[in-house]
Amino acid sequence: MSEAPASVIGSKEVLRLCVNGQGREVLVKPYSTLLEVLREDLRLTGTKHGCETGECGACTVLIDGVPKLSCVVLPAQAEGTEVTTIEGVADGSTLHPVQQAFMDRGAVQCGYCTPGMVLAAKALLDANPAPSTGEIKEALAGNLCRCTGYGSIVEAVQEAGRALA
Repeated sequence: MSEAPASVIGSKEVLRLCVNGQGREVLVKPYSTLLEVLREDLRLTGTKHGCETGECGACTVLIDGVPKLSCVVLPAQAEGTEVTTIEGVADGSTLHPVQQAFMDRGAVQCGYCTPGMVLAAKALLDANPAPSTGEIKEALAGNLCRCTGYGSIVEAVQEAGRALA
């Protein structure tokens, strides 16, 4: 997407974003975060509000395949990139192997951290379908879970890697 830069209308900016494979044009306040634009303007509520300081990982999205904390990304920084939210991971009603493995392994407890965990795990497995336990823990280190103790999450990522191989 190499379109013209954002234009300004009053105190808002018109941004052209590519989210989950769809070109979107959105009018945003210049001080909005990508998290706010995704949830409030585009109604993609799978990306969660957490700490809003870049500490918990609940708001993780993929920008050009790389996990980013959307609470600390300005929407203009996402222009010309591909943003993937949890809504863009499944293929219709067929879960992505990471999502399926999280279900199968009981890695979903309250579910609040799950979207960010799934996206971080997907990015890892896209780059390395057979990561070591240490590599999985490192890739997920920025995503906090208060329910599972991480064992089932690591197992789910390993299972998804095997399914993707």
